[in-house]
Amino acid sequence: MRIDVITLFPDMLKGFLEQSMMKRATESGAVEFGFTNPRDFTTDIHRTTDDRAYGGGPGMVMKPEPLFSAIESLRKADSRVIYLSPQGPAFTQAKAENLCKTSHLIFLCGHYEGVDERVLEALVDEEISIGDYVLTNGALAAAVVIDATVRLIPGVLGGGEAATAQESFSSGILDHPHYTRPEDFRGMKVPSVLLSGNHAAINAWRREQAEKKTRAVRPDLM
Repeated sequence: MRIDVITLFPDMLKGFLEQSMMKRATESGAVEFGFTNPRDFTTDIHRTTDDRAYGGGPGMVMKPEPLFSAIESLRKADSRVIYLSPQGPAFTQAKAENLCKTSHLIFLCGHYEGVDERVLEALVDEEISIGDYVLTNGALAAAVVIDATVRLIPGVLGGGEAATAQESFSSGILDHPHYTRPEDFRGMKVPSVLLSGNHAAINAWRREQAEKKTRAVRPDLM
């Protein structure tokens, strides 16, 4: 998979993507990252990427010229251009599973009040929001979507499909509780069923606990 990110702040992402699982995914050849700064496509001496909004109002809007040039320099027939925006549909695990099957993703990161609408109309395939709140720019949102997507590429996490098959949202509900050694920590003991070796009973307990947690925290998923 190839992932290109168009952002005014590439260094915000480079540090994150050069660590831990994302670094290993790159080294294994599972994914290749590229960064494009819209300032490189400006033509004025000040390298201007934003201007005042027509109609007035606070804030600045990212100009269409450098964004068109940046996207068109990267876009191919199999590319999928995604704009990170609070106006987009909410990002979900199902969306991550869909994105990980795409060969080339281009993430457009907005800033200020967003981007000129003509960019969205002409070049963006879809918008994605990571939540009902506003960030200073889209680079942080891109990091979230990239991490959730790349970890689903086969082989990235290790352990085969089992690595992502039993976790929150994989079965439509939240994950069950997890325990590890020691068996007794400060008087808090691991549930006896997990020590029983009875896998049917363990699976039933995990399902029960997952449903209990979901009903309490995210009843909408039920």
